[in-house]
Amino acid sequence: MWTIGYAETTPERLVACLRRARIDVLVDVRAVPASRRPGFSKGALAAGLQAAGIGYRHLRGLGTPAEGRAAARAGQFDRFERIFRDHLAGLEAQADLAELEQLVGDGHRVCLLCLEADPRRCHRGIVAEELSRRLGVEVHHIAPEPAGAES
Repeated sequence: MWTIGYAETTPERLVACLRRARIDVLVDVRAVPASRRPGFSKGALAAGLQAAGIGYRHLRGLGTPAEGRAAARAGQFDRFERIFRDHLAGLEAQADLAELEQLVGDGHRVCLLCLEADPRRCHRGIVAEELSRRLGVEVHHIAPEPAGAES
């Protein structure tokens, strides 16, 4: 299982990184799969991934609730983590976690996506940690080249 953040990259560099890791399903774990950054809103992202032969799944229940996003923006990471862990125990999150568990258990090379570049400051790290605990899978945090980096 892998995780990736898109804060510092372009859709093309994201896809290139996913291809290098041989990811076959990208799981979007944003509560709101919209972005001001071109190519990262749900429809555009799914289309770009499909063109690259990578599946796309949005699991809204694994996104951070508004209160948690506000805590993260304020730099209150302990509060953010408590809010998200409480959210993860809820019914919608547990249902989406079970779906994610099935994808990984079926042998798919799955990568969790969110905006935050640093997985230590993002809920996707918590989701990956929970899945690792349940399935015993190893988690790899990958990072695409930043926008503007030389190719």
